[in-house]
Amino acid sequence: MPEDDFIDIKFRLYDGSDIGPFRYSSASTIDVLKQRIVSDWPKGKTITPKAANEVKLISSGKILENNKTVGQCKLPFGESTGGVTIMHVVVQPSLAKAKTEITWQCLRS
Repeated sequence: MPEDDFIDIKFRLYDGSDIGPFRYSSASTIDVLKQRIVSDWPKGKTITPKAANEVKLISSGKILENNKTVGQCKLPFGESTGGVTIMHVVVQPSLAKAKTEITWQCLRS
């Protein structure tokens, strides 16, 4: 593959720390990136995703869809210096888990 078919991506976490940068093929899906984030999540963080569906990736103010490829989401001039694209990571626990925790808190009260 030509060098242009690869994109360097760094993932910015809620506390300002980063995961990466990693090099991805422009054909990689956003779901693949989310799985990598979950597997490489730093130890000791107060918020930790349990699965890829709890992770939202944001680039240039847009939430990226799982079925889109990295190449489809790349902005022509949205890269920072050094050619590394920064994507922001938001962890959102699954709705079922959140409802269970709310129900449990109500029962304890």
